[in-house]
Amino acid sequence: MTTGGESFKRMRTLQGVVIFIFLVLVGRLTYLQLFDTRYAELARANVLRHVVQYPPRGEVFDRNGEYLVQSRECYDLMVIYREIDRQGFDTARLCEVVGITPEKLRRELSNARMRPRAPRVVTSYLSKEEKLRFDECNFRGFYTVYRTVRSYPRKIGGNLLGYVGEVTADMIKRYPSYKAGDYVGMSGVESAYEPLLKGEKGVKIQEIDTHGAIKGSYMNGRYDSLPVAGKYIVSTIDARLQLLGEELMRGKVGAAVAIEPSTGEILMMVSSPSYDPDELVGRQRGNNYMKMLYNKRHPLFNRAVKAKYPPGSTFKLVQGLIGLQEGVLHPTDLHPCHMGYQAGRLKMGCHSHASPLDLRFAVATSCNAYFCYVFRDILDNPRYGSVKEGFDVWRRYVESFGFGRKLGSDFLDEGVGYVPDRSFYDRAYRGSWNSLTVLSLSIGQGELGCTPLQLANLAAIVANRGYYYIPHIVKRIEGQDSLDRRFYERHYTMVDPKYFEPIVDGMWRGVNRPGGTSWRAQLEGLDVCGKTGTAQNPHGRDHSTFLSFAPKDNPKIAISVYVENGGFGATIALPIASLLEEYYLTDTIRRPELVEYVKNMQIHYPAYDR
Repeated sequence: MTTGGESFKRMRTLQGVVIFIFLVLVGRLTYLQLFDTRYAELARANVLRHVVQYPPRGEVFDRNGEYLVQSRECYDLMVIYREIDRQGFDTARLCEVVGITPEKLRRELSNARMRPRAPRVVTSYLSKEEKLRFDECNFRGFYTVYRTVRSYPRKIGGNLLGYVGEVTADMIKRYPSYKAGDYVGMSGVESAYEPLLKGEKGVKIQEIDTHGAIKGSYMNGRYDSLPVAGKYIVSTIDARLQLLGEELMRGKVGAAVAIEPSTGEILMMVSSPSYDPDELVGRQRGNNYMKMLYNKRHPLFNRAVKAKYPPGSTFKLVQGLIGLQEGVLHPTDLHPCHMGYQAGRLKMGCHSHASPLDLRFAVATSCNAYFCYVFRDILDNPRYGSVKEGFDVWRRYVESFGFGRKLGSDFLDEGVGYVPDRSFYDRAYRGSWNSLTVLSLSIGQGELGCTPLQLANLAAIVANRGYYYIPHIVKRIEGQDSLDRRFYERHYTMVDPKYFEPIVDGMWRGVNRPGGTSWRAQLEGLDVCGKTGTAQNPHGRDHSTFLSFAPKDNPKIAISVYVENGGFGATIALPIASLLEEYYLTDTIRRPELVEYVKNMQIHYPAYDR
């Protein structure tokens, strides 16, 4: 038998346990009611659907107000897996209506099943007609979201304008404001001006019933927000000039860039081969991208701002200017040329022309020997303690012309080219080298590498007699009175303006006087100035390049054309540049036979076509 005391103790213990359990339950209920929001959120998710409202991206115009990039209407097909009517769901019908394969639908539904309450994109780029057919069918659990995609009325400027793609997981980590399914500019103008073009997303909150049908807008739209369209951009590009440039460069590998010297505005930027920008829009975008990616001629690579080419004889302009500023050269100085320059066993060949010759004639005839003398005088200048110190001075001059560094343009992926420094040759020659060792630099060969944008900028510098504005692609932005201030600042070289006159005169003679290498660029009444360049190429035929501006006084256009494996500068680069200058300055072309010659020229590219 148990005593009364023991019974009382057990009863108290049992009461304590019951009270404890009661307090735990009350505490848990209190927490769920007052602090834990998960179930409230789940309950709201059963009746509310947050639909992102995507803004249209800002459109892009050319300098004359013509559309380069527009936004057109399309739709994303979304699914919420838990809302699908899996009993009466007609998969074949859905695939037929929206134009996708059953395999793709099954794949997307399998992915959606992993997060059954979260919206997931099934397919993109539904047209308005496909969207209307879809709406008639009332597929439970599926709905559409309005989007816009890019379209290109002129189908030009693929590398220039860039393309838009879906954000990657890595981008989302770096930029939390983007979410899965968002589009972002991947290259060109689309990337450089992404913050302005993208706009701001809105949201629409819809009430839905237990069957997934939309009942209406939650609280009459009180908590909805409207999307804000991206800002439009007026570019500096002349669409007609760009189109002609792409036509003339078709079938060739290289680049052509034209700049307005008085502003730094890029009038044309052609990278060849290019691509139709519409090919990177729509459901075939991925397939087209992979084809371009594995194309040996690399159409996705913007050669105009990233390629690194030897400038060839166009670089003689820089040598002459440095020599004049350093006082080791005067315009009337004569140097001999007997089919080239020779020092001991070293020989630098040249073509036939009169000898001796002065600076103006040397520029006009592109004499190699003359600029070998000038280059050696710069490096061997007794004012400096050694050739290496003279080389350092020479390099600083070259950098002041925008070589070996970024110009600061509004292309995020702008290349720097390459100008070797003293340490490069110290490593290569174990510290033992002199002006003869690096003589190839005198004619723009050797280790020098320049982008076509830098070469066009050189043309603008000479046209301006010593300064340039940073080349840029945007002229005006919606709602802004001005651009970044850096685009309005003059950047001066280390050479005084007075020393540019004999160089300019030599370029003018090269086009307009007998014996000049650029005579085919002559345009009556336009005072064209030009300089040919033939850049040696160890992998095949020489590269053809030409640098020019016009008119001589108060120039309106500065241009550089570079054609890989094109041969002499006058063979193909010069005719292309001349036709582009003629069209821009006169609004017409009076040499249709030259257009046909350029278009029909076939160039073999062993580096790409094997």
